[in-house]
Amino acid sequence: MGIFRRKESFDPTDSNAVIAACKRNDPLAQRALVKLYYGYVKSLSLRFSSDQMDAEEILNDSFLKVFTNLNTYNEALEFRSWLRRIVINTAIDAFRRKSKIPESSELDPGIVSEFSEDAIDKISAEEILQMVRSLSPAYRMVFTLYAIEGYSHREIADMLGISEGTSKSNLRDARIRLQKMIFKANPNLHKAYELKNLPTDEHRQI
Repeated sequence: MGIFRRKESFDPTDSNAVIAACKRNDPLAQRALVKLYYGYVKSLSLRFSSDQMDAEEILNDSFLKVFTNLNTYNEALEFRSWLRRIVINTAIDAFRRKSKIPESSELDPGIVSEFSEDAIDKISAEEILQMVRSLSPAYRMVFTLYAIEGYSHREIADMLGISEGTSKSNLRDARIRLQKMIFKANPNLHKAYELKNLPTDEHRQI
């Protein structure tokens, strides 16, 4: 007796067809949806996590929420945008379960509180991601929401249940820590940054 495999009743490369089949609770479509968006969800999850295990937890919970709430998805909206919001909300939920945001910090501003564009240009995206992931959960969450995802401090305050002032101070401190990590990993950039920011007269004398 031959072994028969169920054929897909949809095009697994067509996201709209896959989503429609998922709404019919087709298990093959669910696997196809994960395959189509796994990389996208994983990259988002990594932004909010400190390690692979945390990222996998956010990823798995996100897909669970997708399949649980897929019938509420409005096809008039871009699916990636809807999915992105689910991943971000899932990351925030995980953050709330595991930690509390400090109201403020006494961190010494040190070198600068803003990034040097020259410094960032010479560092790979993977290096920057690793540095962001090494931040404390509170700093990483605010920095990622503001600097990467583009939310305002007011939106972040509402999402995390904190004040706008706390959001701003955590962003400032996250930037300071990242700046120091960048210069520590690339000592030559520190000297270049100092020269670039000298007053004009002093710069000419060097």
